[in-house]
Amino acid sequence: MIWSEEARDGAIVAAPKGRIDESTAQDFGTSLEGAVGHAADASARLVVDCAGIDYMSSRGLRALTLAKRKADGAGVRILLAAPNGVVREILAISRYDKLFGVTETVDAALTD
Repeated sequence: MIWSEEARDGAIVAAPKGRIDESTAQDFGTSLEGAVGHAADASARLVVDCAGIDYMSSRGLRALTLAKRKADGAGVRILLAAPNGVVREILAISRYDKLFGVTETVDAALTD
């Protein structure tokens, strides 16, 4: 997994790329929680650009859960943007699409 993030339009936009599974979930979670901290300092909004995520296992979902707890405590809103069909289905089956705002594009998340 490769992680990048930037400040954009008053939000932190994080862009993980690759598979989020048992071998990468810990790094994903650490990066995600760090981005929550950056968002708390900057904007109170974190957009996770999911376009580059090929697959997410239950360990990746757990990392999202832990990041959401931290975000809720810090007053940060996490939005998931542009998931591919596989990731969108995983989010729907796990009902994470009800816990997080999910948008079709990063731009839509930035204006949400």
